[in-house]
Amino acid sequence: MACQSVAAVMDEQALLGLNPNADARYRQRAMAYFEQLKESQDAWEVCAEALAKGIYNDDHVKFFCFQVLEHQIKYRHAGLSAVQQQLIRETLMKWLQCQLMNSQPEKPFIRNKAAQVFALTFVMEYVTLWPKFFFDILSLVGLNPHGVDIYLRTLMAIDAEVVDRDILHSPEETRRNTLIKDTMREQCIPNLVESWFQILQAYQQSHPELTCQCLEVVGAYVSWIDLNLIANDRFVNLLLSHMSVEELREEACDCLFEIVNKGMDPVDKTKLVESLCQVLQSAGFFNVEQEEDVDFLAKFSRLVNGMGQSLVLSWTKLVKAGNVKVAADTLQAVEAKVPLLLQLLVHEDDDISANIVGFCYDYLHVLKQLPQLTDQQKANIEAIMLAVMKKLTYDDEYNFENEGEDEAMFVEYRKQLKMLLDRLAQVSPELLLEAVRRVFTNTMQNWQTALFMEVEVAIRLLYMLGEALPASHGAHFSGDTAKTSALQDMMRTLVSCGVSGYQHTSVSLEFFETVVRYDKFFIVEPQHIPNVLMAFLDQRGLRHSSPKVRSRVAYLFSRFVKTLHKHMNAFIEDILSRIQDLLELTPPENGFPALLTSDDQLFMFETAGVLIVNGESPAERKQALMRSLLTPLMDAFRLLLAKLPQETEEERQAALADCLSHAVGFASRTSKAFSNKQTVKQCGCTEVYRDCLQAFLPALSCPVQRGPLRSSVRSFLHRMIICLEEEVLPFIPAASEHMLKDCEAKDLQEFIPLISQITAKFKRQVSPFLQQVFMPLVLAIFEVLARPAEDNDQAAALEKQMLRRSYFCFIQTIASSGMNEVMANQGAENIERVVFTIIQGAVDFPDPIAQKTCFIILSKLVELWGGKDGMVGFPDFIYKHIVPACFLAPLKPTFDLTDAQTVLTLSECALTLKIIHLKRGPEFIQFLQQEYLPSLQVSPEIAQELCQVLQQPDVKVLKTYIKAFFQRAKL
Repeated sequence: MACQSVAAVMDEQALLGLNPNADARYRQRAMAYFEQLKESQDAWEVCAEALAKGIYNDDHVKFFCFQVLEHQIKYRHAGLSAVQQQLIRETLMKWLQCQLMNSQPEKPFIRNKAAQVFALTFVMEYVTLWPKFFFDILSLVGLNPHGVDIYLRTLMAIDAEVVDRDILHSPEETRRNTLIKDTMREQCIPNLVESWFQILQAYQQSHPELTCQCLEVVGAYVSWIDLNLIANDRFVNLLLSHMSVEELREEACDCLFEIVNKGMDPVDKTKLVESLCQVLQSAGFFNVEQEEDVDFLAKFSRLVNGMGQSLVLSWTKLVKAGNVKVAADTLQAVEAKVPLLLQLLVHEDDDISANIVGFCYDYLHVLKQLPQLTDQQKANIEAIMLAVMKKLTYDDEYNFENEGEDEAMFVEYRKQLKMLLDRLAQVSPELLLEAVRRVFTNTMQNWQTALFMEVEVAIRLLYMLGEALPASHGAHFSGDTAKTSALQDMMRTLVSCGVSGYQHTSVSLEFFETVVRYDKFFIVEPQHIPNVLMAFLDQRGLRHSSPKVRSRVAYLFSRFVKTLHKHMNAFIEDILSRIQDLLELTPPENGFPALLTSDDQLFMFETAGVLIVNGESPAERKQALMRSLLTPLMDAFRLLLAKLPQETEEERQAALADCLSHAVGFASRTSKAFSNKQTVKQCGCTEVYRDCLQAFLPALSCPVQRGPLRSSVRSFLHRMIICLEEEVLPFIPAASEHMLKDCEAKDLQEFIPLISQITAKFKRQVSPFLQQVFMPLVLAIFEVLARPAEDNDQAAALEKQMLRRSYFCFIQTIASSGMNEVMANQGAENIERVVFTIIQGAVDFPDPIAQKTCFIILSKLVELWGGKDGMVGFPDFIYKHIVPACFLAPLKPTFDLTDAQTVLTLSECALTLKIIHLKRGPEFIQFLQQEYLPSLQVSPEIAQELCQVLQQPDVKVLKTYIKAFFQRAKL
């Protein structure tokens, strides 16, 4: 390189833009300069020289130079000359040498970037150009702290590039990484390990941060190097000595964890873990109670977990191999860790406890496999149960009203404990049932004086038994008498001891959750239903002071009633009168906060519907009850709808529209109680719902807030088509007319499924209506699709795509429902317009889902109108437009034959050709061979081949051939 001053070569003005506080103009110039240096053949060399000579003091410039170098190595290494590659090596070594002499180390972000560049150079050159990489660095660095720091950071960066399993590598990179590791094992790993030992020994007092870094390196490398180099007396003793140094103990713990986690022969693994345990125990680490440093204990807990799980894995392998004697010794080693496991599991710090759950879970799995349990093992199971029960308990700090991150972590931790409880149930269901019963009974006897968390956890345990002791369809109260009588006893106590009145939200919620989980209990003992109903209905449930409880109870009450409606007959009218105020529509201006949100009210209306419909009263009474439930909604709806157009403020309009939508939603929800028209008619409720339709439909022509109003009325119509069947038909024409006025894409997209539902359900009955509405609907769709949109408006483009799909689905429904007269009677010009849009959909829009639908429609139309007695002029249309569509669509560059959805479209395209052949016979084959395929420059041989396949009866053969045909055509 020319020996001129670098300052003259580097663009000083551009470098100013590297400062984070520089203005935008300078920053842009710096970015442009970066790109220029990256892409240049040799301009990057100025950065190399700046680093080697330490010309710049500015951290951002140094970082910039390393980035430029990084880019050369990563993307252009192979294109560099041998001299340039040598320059990179020399630059790095000179820079490293400077670090040894500096009194102050570089900033961490520069050291990390330097380490990445060293690691990248290593990956590119170690096996071929720089086999002495480590020896060069180690001989230069010696035991200089600044140098050792860079060396250790480089080792971690190499681990990230070569070993880290979380990073996805290409097959080529994986092969390269394997070769690097094999070469390192052969050439330098013992030397590296020796260097680590020296560093750990030399710096444990003077530079704890370097010792920690080195421990991290050992932990990272131990997974793939020879373990004997690390798991030996001198190394392990050194690591154990670090366990007693406050600044090093956490990293030492992590390092030992990685050693223990290393895959190895089960017998050796057991020996290694046992010798480690012996030393740790004699050094006093097992006295967990005396340790006050929770951060260290969390790491230690993870180490014990690793040791325990390793032993369990060894035991499993030994049992599989039939090595009975050693397996028994290993099981003994596992059992010896249980007292320590229990100490950590019950530790008041949840992180420490959570870290040992894996070992606990695996230990229980071992016990589950044993033919018989010893007394000690049974005692261990009980101790684990008690620990889990204790740890499930909320602490005083838990904030129920405003749950934050700590609360979320506890909920997650509870899920882990639940896994343990489920596993305990598999190992010994009797012991678990007995333990829960004991805790539950003791707590319920004294619930008035007990703390909320004790009461909550007692009920929670009863609730958890429902999943821990599985029963099909919740049949917990039949079958095994020991289990059923225990659960029945506990449920009886729960609903009769008065605990439902405990004043804490967590207890209230747990009470109702448990009552509903075991709702089948009330079928066995229905005498408790009145008591529980009162709890649901008064200040313990739906009128509780906490909105959270009220909301959850509204949902749980609907589930309770659905299960037990056969036992509710005597209470129906009483319940309805007690919840009457909860069934009122809350207009926005009333100013009082409602007890329930509108979402909660949906469950209340559904519950009311279920009670009325499933009661044993005569039809007239059911009709009267349903009318008294729905009339207030209709009255309120009419009043609010009259007010809405007079409102000028948009916010008020939106609030009123919201309220009107809720009214429709509530009425709709009551109909969920009916399974089909029979029950609507049987209950005499047809007329009430017809009245609702009459009350709600005028909202469709409201000039303001059209979106939400149309949406809610449309949903109601969907429900009524199911509930009222043909009784709904007189309302459809007027409703459709309103919904097609001033449409947006979204309106139409939601309207089409309604028309499709009517078409599919009523078929011939609605043919006259469909003939009438068909063109207005199609024209409304055309009008919306033709509206111009801005080029980059993604949302509008997606809406149009969805509308186009909906439109094609609608045409498909019409074509497939055997009502070809709907389209046939639209007049030749209109038919042609519609069919052209189908051709366009099949060919022009790169949307395989829509294209597939279009080919299905084309097949159907050919089937309907393409024969000898079909529609006049249609055969001509087939040859002019449908056949070309079948070839032009797959030939488009956007038609991706590697995409599964597109391949399905191609199958439908092939079927269309098949149906044309079935309808037109030899005439079609002649057209393909003599006119159409030659126009596409298809050779006579291939044209003949295609025509032969078309004439075969097996469609599968055709589909396979067509795919190959177009793959060949696209090459």
